Amino acid sequence: MSSLPAEKIKGLPDNAYQELKEGEEYKPLMPPEKVYPEVNLRSVLLGLLMAVIFSAAAAYLGLKIGQVFEAAIPIAIIAVGLSSVTRRKNALGENVIIQSIGASSGVIVAGAIFTLPALYILNLEAQFYQVFLSSLLGGFLGILFLIPFRKYFVSDMHGKYPFPEATATTEVLVSGEKGGKQALVLLSSGLIGGIYDFIIATFGWWSEVFTSRVLPVGELIADKAKIVFRLNLGAAILGLGYIIGLRYAAIICAGSFLVWYVLIPVVAHFADGMTIAVGANITKTLGEMAPEEIFRNYIRQVGIGGIAMAGIIGIIRASKIIRTAFSLAVKELFGKKSSHSREELRTRRDLPMGIIFGGILITAVLVFIFFQFGVVHNLTQALTGLLIVLVIAFLFTTVAANAIAIVGTNPVSGMTLMTLILSSLVLTGVGLSGTTGMVAALIIGGVVCTALSMAGGFITDLKIGYWLGSSPYKQQSWKFLGTLVSAATVGGVIIILNKTYGFTGPEALVAPQANAMAAVIGPMMSGLPAPWLLYIGGCFLALILTMINIPALPFALGMFIPLELNVPLLVGGIVAWFVSNRSKNESLNKARRERGTLIASGFIAGGALMGVISAFLKFGGINYVKESWVSSHLAESLGLLMFLLLCAWFAWDALRGREEAE
Repeated sequence: MSSLPAEKIKGLPDNAYQELKEGEEYKPLMPPEKVYPEVNLRSVLLGLLMAVIFSAAAAYLGLKIGQVFEAAIPIAIIAVGLSSVTRRKNALGENVIIQSIGASSGVIVAGAIFTLPALYILNLEAQFYQVFLSSLLGGFLGILFLIPFRKYFVSDMHGKYPFPEATATTEVLVSGEKGGKQALVLLSSGLIGGIYDFIIATFGWWSEVFTSRVLPVGELIADKAKIVFRLNLGAAILGLGYIIGLRYAAIICAGSFLVWYVLIPVVAHFADGMTIAVGANITKTLGEMAPEEIFRNYIRQVGIGGIAMAGIIGIIRASKIIRTAFSLAVKELFGKKSSHSREELRTRRDLPMGIIFGGILITAVLVFIFFQFGVVHNLTQALTGLLIVLVIAFLFTTVAANAIAIVGTNPVSGMTLMTLILSSLVLTGVGLSGTTGMVAALIIGGVVCTALSMAGGFITDLKIGYWLGSSPYKQQSWKFLGTLVSAATVGGVIIILNKTYGFTGPEALVAPQANAMAAVIGPMMSGLPAPWLLYIGGCFLALILTMINIPALPFALGMFIPLELNVPLLVGGIVAWFVSNRSKNESLNKARRERGTLIASGFIAGGALMGVISAFLKFGGINYVKESWVSSHLAESLGLLMFLLLCAWFAWDALRGREEAE
């Protein structure tokens, strides 16, 4: 291999986002035959610094409002900015490593804060080592379980999955290196989308969510028939919908519409006959609930069942891929090493399978020691906990990666909720219950949640590296260090936030996912029933969808994710279809579609970066939002108008794409 002289980046190849034809090969931006600067002191230290900063910011914001921002895009923007300021040549490979190490923050935070604060909520004691080790070991398992499937997701399925977040991050990295008109399009759309979302989050000039309640008749229908329309007005989610595309966005929304316009009204139809509240920790009858409460308390559980069954179906369908991955791993481990030149290319090289198997074995032993001496102090129960972690984390690794590849959203909270329920049943069977059982189930849930969160997030990093031509084994090696630093940071931040704010009481941090986990685990460990019929209903629905060749996972995700976050995906998909089909000239349509992808990436990047800034401002007590105004119908109407103007500008600017311009 030869060293690389300074050269000008021309942009991603034409077939970067398209399915490859028979015999066609994707050639990444950085040719595999050349050696590029990737891992050095600068890239590692900057990546670790990003991991610390964004772990702290994401943990606070996630516990405050329940939304963990994706750190990959803001970190990519910072990396590009620093390399531009210092006039660093050929920094693309370094920037991928910075982004990959730093992005450990968001996925570790999501795994930790969705479960572990529930220990404090249930008035149970959580030590630093418990939070740290559950995040660290779960993160390691997520990395190790995903690596054998890298080739399938990033290469074999090239062009078949949209990978929305990876697309946006890649466009940021490419545009920063390339410059020119492409960078200007990304910069201008990033400014527009970022300022738009920043105004909503920090100043509250208009509402973030529009609902049909702005009209008196809409209020009446919501109260009586439990039918409501909800639309998130943010630019970032609109951009996400554009990249996902109309087909998947429509399937996601179909699941959401089934929930909100069929299941909730049908269930509410029988509200008049209810005289008592039904379900654990539910104090209202159906008639007293708003549609949103019916969704949270009942119908969302159908979506969880659907995700679980879609995951099982996906595992069965991927059984051949799993067997192939294992077969290749065993051959590499025990057979003769291949000397084929294609396998020697740095862009095709993963960590050796000996290291993967050894890492899994060592991590499993550490998980067992952690459970035995730090959680349950019982050999049978520790082994049971280890078995639960390994089986669920391994089986649902592909589900998490699949969800990220399609929607850009990891349904990790839904899968973790199912893990908690299954863990509670199994642990109760081996004699665990009460306080000790709650602690054990939540820590097991934390390990699994972090593993699935890491698997979903890491496939994004590896897809970015595949498009750009990074060395996968280098991304994989240094991801462990990013995970270690992020886990230590998150453990400290959660304990500090608990002592400063707490998770219960009027002034406490909301921690919505952790509260949901606490609400489930308490009754389960006290012998109260879980909503099995709702889970089973979701399972059967996923089976039916599979039988009629409708992808069950995106449909079930639509049932689980709130309506207001799904509708803008459909709007973005419609904009993508409109832009891509306005001309009979296919090359012109392609140019417009690619310009639209840049604009959408700018919206996502701007929204993510401004979300981080807004979080820091809120942490410092700077918040100009007036709740009385932002919750008013007038603010919602103004928000809808601004959203429509944003959509119109999006379509108009994308249609300015020219064959020779992009």
